Amino acid sequence: MGMPMDTTTDTPMTTPAPDTANVVTEQLTAAGRAIEHDSFAVIDREVRSHRYTPGQWPIVRRMIHANADFDFNGLTDFHPQAVAAGLAAIRSRRTRVVADVEMICVGLSAPRLGHFGMGTHQFISDADVIEQAKAEGTTRAVQAMRKAHRLGLIDGAIVGIGNAPTALIEIVRLIHEEAARPALVVGMPVGFVSAAESKDLMALQTGVPWVVIRGRKGGSTLVVAAIHALLGLAEAQELAA
Repeated sequence: MGMPMDTTTDTPMTTPAPDTANVVTEQLTAAGRAIEHDSFAVIDREVRSHRYTPGQWPIVRRMIHANADFDFNGLTDFHPQAVAAGLAAIRSRRTRVVADVEMICVGLSAPRLGHFGMGTHQFISDADVIEQAKAEGTTRAVQAMRKAHRLGLIDGAIVGIGNAPTALIEIVRLIHEEAARPALVVGMPVGFVSAAESKDLMALQTGVPWVVIRGRKGGSTLVVAAIHALLGLAEAQELAA
């Protein structure tokens, strides 16, 4: 059996060198690193081909790794500047992650974020968010995004949406109506009501980079995987500089 091919470049689809060179964004033990690298090799072998660029594929591969779901090879779409924008934001050491739910903040590795001076923010359970949602007949997720914007946290941030389609729809509204400018939106809400539509809406945006999963599939685990992959790519860039 020959090496799997990347159909975008028609070159062997090998695991990039940064996966073995990174330190901060790697598993902490040799055994853990071996399992993760072997898992990536299995994914590469079983996928065989894909349409993603060398910068995009490590993100998709880590998402597949997180859920053992090969459908993300195809369902995942990228704004042309998504990877570059995400890496620039991370390496600036001035960005943050704004999430729709606490699960994303808990799932992200504190040491990996800390290496880049990054913190996380989520407001879904704040008392004022809950009260405002009740008063206006909206969801907590909508009010949480509005609060983040009022606090000046959305601009320049990596916004991760894994649970609430209404949060992603609100981000699009903030972009259009209130000139919000996230560095990158990782829009992957899961569900049956407005989930697919919210991601399609985000994917229409040209002025703000995004990564989305088309259709109903998604979830906080996938947002975490995508951001961890970006952190790994950012560390690899640092090591290569």
